[in-house]
Amino acid sequence: MFARLLFFCGLFIASTSAMAVTIYKSTDANGVVSYSDRPTKGSSVFTFRDRMVENLERQVYLVVMKKDGVDSVYVRNDLYAPVEIELSFTGLKNVSGSPSRPIRRVMPLRSSIRLAQLTPTKAGQPLAYLPKFEYSLGDPAGAAVAYRYPYPWRGGPFRVSQGAEGQYSHFGPRNRYAIDIAMPEGTPIIAARGGMVVKTENGQTGRGTDPSGNFVRVLHDDGTMGVYLHLQKGSVSVREGQRVGVGSPLALSGNTGNSSGPHLHFVVQRNTGMGLVSIPYQFKQPMGALPNFALGKR
Repeated sequence: MFARLLFFCGLFIASTSAMAVTIYKSTDANGVVSYSDRPTKGSSVFTFRDRMVENLERQVYLVVMKKDGVDSVYVRNDLYAPVEIELSFTGLKNVSGSPSRPIRRVMPLRSSIRLAQLTPTKAGQPLAYLPKFEYSLGDPAGAAVAYRYPYPWRGGPFRVSQGAEGQYSHFGPRNRYAIDIAMPEGTPIIAARGGMVVKTENGQTGRGTDPSGNFVRVLHDDGTMGVYLHLQKGSVSVREGQRVGVGSPLALSGNTGNSSGPHLHFVVQRNTGMGLVSIPYQFKQPMGALPNFALGKR
């Protein structure tokens, strides 16, 4: 089964077309799932959803406090990371004190800030307005520091199954420079760089509802973030707000989320202005020099 996975992963490396690769998924009478770049009888197109659901709305949100006809609008950031926010108002009726242009600022971790105080132009009548609130993890003012990443796992040797700008799923700003490393489920995943654990997911089984599966996001001191995805359910051993160092255990590799087989998806991201983007990075050792562990040493 694992050899089948490695064959599938090799499809991405072998292809050099500038177009995205179409992958087909089929299941035989014994329930064995196979993937190929060629359609077969009973196969269907395997669809990749290129997005990551982190449910930040539970930790970054607006709070409106009403007192004596005045609405005080606060933004609360419960995350262990700075957040860039933007707030504006539309549909204004009987409102004074609304900012003339969108308010944009970076909120420190674990903070609450009043951004607007709205009063009625006609006393005794209700206020009417619609807030437009957007946010993005991180501080865009940070400058990434050059850093070569040690491998974020123990064991191996393993190999890259899909590299940066991979034609299967490494496209779009948040994943362009991600790297997938094929490895057996249960491989220890460790921090490749020190920092603060910002967000984790630990309860997803199989594909579930989040394409990223179970994951750990670590904020580095220079404002970049390392994200470790598709982890085994229940294996995440760190908590949000915990400081980790290089080599600290994080979780076990898995096959959760939108995953074609057991592997680690590792990406480094930063906020470049109301949005996270992936940035290029290098491992201390070149992955291309590693043998295919499934075939034994050469």
